[in-house]
Amino acid sequence: MTDCLFCKIIAKTIPAEIVYEDDDVLAILDINPVNPGHTLVMPKQHYEDFMSLPDETCLPISKAIKKIMRVVKEELGYEGVNLIQSNGTVAGQVILHLHFHVIPRQISDGYTHWHGHEYGDGEKSIMGAKIREAIENI
Repeated sequence: MTDCLFCKIIAKTIPAEIVYEDDDVLAILDINPVNPGHTLVMPKQHYEDFMSLPDETCLPISKAIKKIMRVVKEELGYEGVNLIQSNGTVAGQVILHLHFHVIPRQISDGYTHWHGHEYGDGEKSIMGAKIREAIENI
C-alpha cells in the first residue's frame, strides 16, 4: 500500500526506531508513547485489521509480541504490560494497518482503563447465546 504510513516504515522510506524485525514482523517504538518502551508490533504484509490477518501469520506476530512483552517487564523493569489492538476507526484505530500496542506499565503512570457497565436483566445470557451460535457457524 503506497499511502500507508506503516508500509512506508516497513519499506524503510520513512525512519522509525526499529526494535525487532524478522521475515514477517516489524516492531517500532511508538512516537507518542504512554510510557517509554511503548512498542508497535505489525505484520510486514499490509492487513487492515486482525480479522483480515491470515491464520498462519498469527503465530509469528504472537511470538514477537511475547518477546517484546518479556523484555519490557523483565529487562526494562516495568510492573506490567498492556497489549492493545484496535479494529476500525470507531475502535480507535488511527492507522489502518494491523498493529498491536505493547504498553509498559507502572502502578503510578496515570494511564487509565476503559469504563465498563453491567449487563441488564437477561442481557448477558442472550449475548452469550448469540456469540456461541455465531462461532458454531464459522
